[in-house]
Amino acid sequence: MSRTFKSIALALAASSMFAAPAWAELPKGAKAPVFSTQAALAGQSFGFNLRTALAKGPVVLYFYPKAFTKGCTLEANAFAEAMPEFRKAGASVVGMSNDDIETLKRFSREECRDAFAVGVANPKLIEAYDVALVRDGKDTGVTSRTSYVIAQDGRIVMVHSDMDYRDHVSKTLAAVKALAD
Repeated sequence: MSRTFKSIALALAASSMFAAPAWAELPKGAKAPVFSTQAALAGQSFGFNLRTALAKGPVVLYFYPKAFTKGCTLEANAFAEAMPEFRKAGASVVGMSNDDIETLKRFSREECRDAFAVGVANPKLIEAYDVALVRDGKDTGVTSRTSYVIAQDGRIVMVHSDMDYRDHVSKTLAAVKALAD
């Protein structure tokens, strides 16, 4: 193979890495960064603190790109429908996006069906959880669709990162049930 052909092949391979969404979520087994933020439940704002939530049981922390978009709405609806099973397993669910609190108040009532909280993921929190959605080498200003299951000891026991919302609920629920066993 000629040197020029190898160089072209390497350049093409490298450029294809930047054409797809890129993110590098925290690994399973890592200690989840503790944080406090503004959140909304049933249209009301409140202060959410991860440490306080973990004192009550495992936490499903799922990041989604933007409230009221098709995939994020369908994902919120699916989590809302599954909330009785999450509660039965002793877990709480918190959705996180970089939307403002007024948008999240509406989203919590209309799409989360008053079933679980949604919180503000500020840039520092997005960086701490390594969930910035990057396309073509640029930060898009929204989060990737990444779900974490965090055990009561603060360790991440499951990570699922996929822009297709459909498996997030089933995979996080299975991880929560496994913790309860």
